[in-house]
Amino acid sequence: MKLADVEDHMHKSVEATQRSFNTIRTGRANAAILDRITVEYYGAPTPLKSLASISTPDASTITIQPFDRTSLNLIEKAISMSDLGLTPNNDGSIIRLNIPPLTSDRRKELAKVAAKFAEEGKVSIRNIRRDAVDSVRKQEKNSEISEDEARDLQDKIQKMTDKFTAKVDELLAEKEKDIATV
Repeated sequence: MKLADVEDHMHKSVEATQRSFNTIRTGRANAAILDRITVEYYGAPTPLKSLASISTPDASTITIQPFDRTSLNLIEKAISMSDLGLTPNNDGSIIRLNIPPLTSDRRKELAKVAAKFAEEGKVSIRNIRRDAVDSVRKQEKNSEISEDEARDLQDKIQKMTDKFTAKVDELLAEKEKDIATV
């Protein structure tokens, strides 16, 4: 495994963690919280964003305009059944989601969810490190690289791991601040 590949995989883990953070609802309207919603559309689970245009006209409202008006009730049902805790308002052509202000208990709950996502991201990064170090040890064992080269590569991999786990910690701190201040 090349160092560039290791770095690329770790970077993708950080990006996936960021996307997970974006799905956590804060007190502001954010269309990304609907990214995990899938709608049973003609018998197939379909992502909500491919069935409707989603916008945030103000800080406390998300509007969902379906491309096909017959899917309105299906979208409404999918949002109601989700873990978002939001009640959709259907006026016959648009669904509106009002984002209520967060309670302190809900903020603590969301901070725990964010911490869980961050830990999953760090575990992913550590798994990439483990695989890369195993690859380096195998190359050393097969005499493809020297012991010194193996040690240097392992040090570089560890420094990369430290850099990317620190990035995940930064993202977590930002998200916790976002949850606490809104």
